[in-house]
Amino acid sequence: MTDPAPTPAANPASWLNNQPYLLLGLTSLFWAGNIVLARHVGSHVPPLTLTTIRWFGVFLILLPFALPHLKRDWPALRARLPLMLLLSATGFAYNNAISYWAMQYTQALNALLIQSAGPLFVALWSLTLFGVRLTGAQAAGIAISLAGVLTIVLRGDLSALASISFNRGDVMFASSLVSFGLYSALIPRRPRTHQLSFISFTTCCGAMMLIPFSLWEFSSGATLQPDALTLATLAYVLVFPSTLAYLFYNRGVALIGPNRAAPFFHLVPVFGSAMAILLLGERLQAFHLIGYALVLAGVVIASRRASAQG
Repeated sequence: MTDPAPTPAANPASWLNNQPYLLLGLTSLFWAGNIVLARHVGSHVPPLTLTTIRWFGVFLILLPFALPHLKRDWPALRARLPLMLLLSATGFAYNNAISYWAMQYTQALNALLIQSAGPLFVALWSLTLFGVRLTGAQAAGIAISLAGVLTIVLRGDLSALASISFNRGDVMFASSLVSFGLYSALIPRRPRTHQLSFISFTTCCGAMMLIPFSLWEFSSGATLQPDALTLATLAYVLVFPSTLAYLFYNRGVALIGPNRAAPFFHLVPVFGSAMAILLLGERLQAFHLIGYALVLAGVVIASRRASAQG
């Protein structure tokens, strides 16, 4: 007599590992919380030090589980070392450090809405590097979502295009999305290794790349305060937007590809706006609602087409 097939209840981890849309939705939720938290602690926790601790912490958390896979996969990782270092720099070092730094100069709502432009950068890198084109529905979804972003940035006034000026934090945050777009486009070309090997390698390399900048930050007088707020920040950052979110995101991209995964960036402002308003006291206005509606319309159009494809 054979055993019955595994069910979600019997093997939830295996079931979750094959649900790309749920994995990517949870990733967006965790990243939204990270943006709101970064805004809340921006003047309390030095951004470069936080990012360095973040990735060293994730590496140490994963190492006991990843070590057997790292030993087995090391030849494959070493053979693609330039690509692995580029992934470490774009997806872990620069992207996260600059986004935390940007939150000292911009509002959480701004960052959440700017993040919804992320699919554009994924699509541009995929097209430029590999000739991968968007489907019509994906392109339409991105265009509609970008209209939502512009609605927020311009505060609903199109005439403001003539005199628009960008906050330093907005530009910094946008540059982190350019970096993460490159990471996302390159993920399908990574070596065929266990996911724990890949994450532990890239988090360790990303943290080491940031050490000189953390030392510079420390020498300038920005130090980490060992208090309850710092400890709570580190606990959230290490577990949710780092360990779980990157495992979930990389698995989602592996299952459905970067262009089909990219529209889930648009869920970040949907989750994060409620957090920013409830926790940070930021004011929700009519143009925000219009922008959110456009963002949601874009993700629905893009994800419907993606679902139909697989």
